[in-house]
Amino acid sequence: MKTVELLFVVLVTLVTSASLSAAEELAVSRFNTEGLTGWEPKVFKGITEYQPVKDHATVVVRAVSNASASGLVKNISFSPAKYRYLRWSWKIARTVAGGDEQTRNGDDYAARVYVLFPGHFFWQMKAINYIWANKLSKGKSTPNAYTANAMMIAVESGNEKSGQWLTEERDLRADYRALFGTEPPDAKAVAIMTDTDNTGGTARAWYGEITLATENID
Repeated sequence: MKTVELLFVVLVTLVTSASLSAAEELAVSRFNTEGLTGWEPKVFKGITEYQPVKDHATVVVRAVSNASASGLVKNISFSPAKYRYLRWSWKIARTVAGGDEQTRNGDDYAARVYVLFPGHFFWQMKAINYIWANKLSKGKSTPNAYTANAMMIAVESGNEKSGQWLTEERDLRADYRALFGTEPPDAKAVAIMTDTDNTGGTARAWYGEITLATENID
């Protein structure tokens, strides 16, 4: 190999290595090795069952809701300015029959992953809910039917991909700025929830590992 070619290969290797070393990940969940350790239940109405199960040799969390609304919360403080990319995988059996993002009676979701941002007072707390929507078109957002401090983003929608594992990535910083018009404060928690209390229906979903990263996946 000529000297110039060798120098080029070395340079590319160094640049690639530096890029990889600069990227950092923060594990929100370790379902495959720790199950639900570190996740705390948050009950609103009735108990949604969350259970670690194996799916294709990988441990995930299965959620079953029967007219219930409870979630699991992982208290984890981080700066979206640094860990701005939220990644997760999920699967649903079906969307919620009667679910409608625009009404309180239809405010139920087969699956959602959300991030909590504290305010100076508890009523100033904000949340971004990444939902598998019932009717809201994929990519659209809307205020929660109960409070404008919680914004809903339809990452997936409808039943076309029900039964399939999907991997998602969202830019938290960009989403917060677009939804609330300011830079995000440090986040305090990440949560998952499958709920059917308003419609009185049923829903099943599966959640895979959740991570935060400093760099997006190209």
